[in-house]
Parts: sequence; C-alpha cells; structure tokens
Amino acid sequence: MNIPENLKYTESHEWVRVEGNIATIGITDFAQGELGDVVFVDIPEKKDLAKDDVFGTIEAVKTVSDLLAPVSGTITEINEALAEGPEAVNTDPYGNGWMIKMEINDPSELDTLLDAEAYKNLIGAS
Repeated sequence: MNIPENLKYTESHEWVRVEGNIATIGITDFAQGELGDVVFVDIPEKKDLAKDDVFGTIEAVKTVSDLLAPVSGTITEINEALAEGPEAVNTDPYGNGWMIKMEINDPSELDTLLDAEAYKNLIGAS
C-alpha cells in the first residue's frame, strides 16, 4: 500500500498535498482499495468550504461515499478529467486521481491532520 511521506492525511481517508497556500486533495490508496472500482466522482461546484464540509461524492460499484474537506478554504480547481476517467482514482490516487485544489483559509488547520506514520497506524499498515 502506498502512503507517501510528503502528504498529510485525514481520518476519513483524504490526502492533502500543500504547495504554498494551495492544497491538492484526493482519497488515499487505502480508501480507493476499500471502495473498489470507482465509477463516478461528483464535485458539483467551486465554492467556499469549512473543515469537514462535504465537497462531493465518490461512487464505486459497491457504495457511495462523501468526500470531506480536510481544511477550510475555497475550491480553485476541480479535476475535470475524472468526469470521463474516474478510474484514475484507482490507478493513480496520488497523481492523476486528485479531486480538488483549494486555497487554504487557515494554515493552522493543517496541524490537525495526520502525518504518514499516524495514518499508517490508523489503518493498521506497518
């Protein structure tokens, strides 16, 4: 299982890559494995979000799950490629499978996220 050291993680299995005040967000390799084959990603619009707000849904063969904002901010970009190719979430969750980019409102919220080691402990990976 791939858990990159340079990312932050949530207990709801989103990952965050921070570059300046922009956060790129997707779901973890563990989450996509649990969901199974992703068939649809729905992120309705660019908008302001509070930490833990639902910013969209991900649909797999087995289930539909909410996507939660790991930090507060404003969505600046949605990965439009997922509309035509949602399977990128399964094949490349930390690359082409990213979901949104957002401008971070409160950088101190990043301190509440898990590092790779804490996320490994959460999911029972060694």
